[in-house]
Amino acid sequence: MVKYLLRAGKFTVRMMVFAVFAAIVFGGCSPKKAPSASTGNKLYIYNWTYYCPDSVLDKFRMEYNVELIYDQYASNEDMYAKIQAGGSGYDIVFPSADFMEIMTKQGMFAKIDHSKLSNLKNIDINIVNQALWDPDMEYFVPYYYGAATISVNTKRVSKFDDSWKKWNIFERAEYQGKMTMLDDSRQVLGGALMSLGYSPNETDAEKINKARDLVEGKWKPNLTRFDSEAFGKGYANEDFWIVHAFFEGIREEIGDNAELLENTVVFLPEEGGPAYLDGMCILKDAKHIDLAHEFINFIHRPEIYAEFCDYFGFPATVNIPARSLQKEEPFLPAEELVAKSKLYFDVGEAIDVYNAAWFDTIRR
Repeated sequence: MVKYLLRAGKFTVRMMVFAVFAAIVFGGCSPKKAPSASTGNKLYIYNWTYYCPDSVLDKFRMEYNVELIYDQYASNEDMYAKIQAGGSGYDIVFPSADFMEIMTKQGMFAKIDHSKLSNLKNIDINIVNQALWDPDMEYFVPYYYGAATISVNTKRVSKFDDSWKKWNIFERAEYQGKMTMLDDSRQVLGGALMSLGYSPNETDAEKINKARDLVEGKWKPNLTRFDSEAFGKGYANEDFWIVHAFFEGIREEIGDNAELLENTVVFLPEEGGPAYLDGMCILKDAKHIDLAHEFINFIHRPEIYAEFCDYFGFPATVNIPARSLQKEEPFLPAEELVAKSKLYFDVGEAIDVYNAAWFDTIRR
């Protein structure tokens, strides 16, 4: 079963490392307790393609004696189109930050009843505070917060030390042709903006174009390509030595190559990097409101959240108590990832500037 997925935001397509699963089918098990009459016995969930372990879903299904109708989507655009069309029947969806903002403004979500969520206390407030469209979590509860990192093969890059842990690592011409960056405008331009001391959500055209010039003039000449698909295999084969990517994909491709894993250093640049946030949202026409709240609260039990993160190799960024319960060592400490990253979200009409910078200049 695929354990790792590659993140994508509003302007990219989420790619799976090996395959896309169409659905998860659950077998029968003896329940631990019957559901209350107010929750009903079904919950309709619409989540990213493989983004929740079977073990977690099974535990919820058994404890609440509930049938989970669990469908999956490959992009925010697919999810949004289906929900916007109406009549989907789903209770919970998992949009990324930019789409959460859009869908909240369009009135597509029911209000979250905090009195039903005893585990909200476990959530890192530093993450919630970045959700400027909904800082009080009226319409969402954070599911996962992550970031692309830079992976370095220190066997091949023998001079590597902590002074290299900056975005200007891509200016090192001696490794020309051995480096890749994500094929993602908000990730790459966001990194360039942060390296210049700006926000990854800049709307000022002059600052965005300064980031464009940095990528075009100093980073791109040293890259093999911009790549959101084959970077994991390329790194595992040692064709690429310095890779900007989501480490989950690299880790999956490395597999049991202990030597390469031992020689791999993963870091967020000193200047910080763009982060993504996916949330759990209850749709305004949801039929199983109480059970939807139970599911959200269940996910944020520390032991359940630790199980979710361990399965994917994630740091437990959103749920603070879960960090001490993880059995697998994540690729970065959760505290470091949260402290050094900044959420990117919808930039409105400024997206035209980003697109022009990316497609008319960088990707031409």
